[in-house]
Amino acid sequence: MIRQVRLSPTSAPPPRGARHEHGSMAVETVLLAPILLIFLMFLVGAGRIVEAQGEVNGAARDAARSASVQRTLDDAKEAAENAAGDALTGDCEPQVSLADTEWHEGGIVKATVSCELDLAFLGFSVAQQMSGSSVVPLEQFRRVE
Repeated sequence: MIRQVRLSPTSAPPPRGARHEHGSMAVETVLLAPILLIFLMFLVGAGRIVEAQGEVNGAARDAARSASVQRTLDDAKEAAENAAGDALTGDCEPQVSLADTEWHEGGIVKATVSCELDLAFLGFSVAQQMSGSSVVPLEQFRRVE
């Protein structure tokens, strides 16, 4: 004897194959979570590199500006080193170069700052050599000593 099951008008039969999909969302989440976590860690690491490059570029800008207002080239080198050191306090010991500087009236000061930064993130320590440069015109109304 075959028994017939009558469905109420409001209930629909389950879609074909739906019985076998119980828990599939949990499995997909478990498989995708590590990939998303790695992607987020990559974004944070890339952001740290961009931030460090910005710090070095800012130190180069400060060094060039400090050098441009000095009266002599020797004073300019000292002022540039002090300005770069102040801008990168605790991060590294910056090397400052004033190569390609035209030290005459209407000249330019080109400051290059290079530094090896430790980009520590989540227990990983990566040393990265960063370099930045800035060019400013030589201040026409420099102070006279």
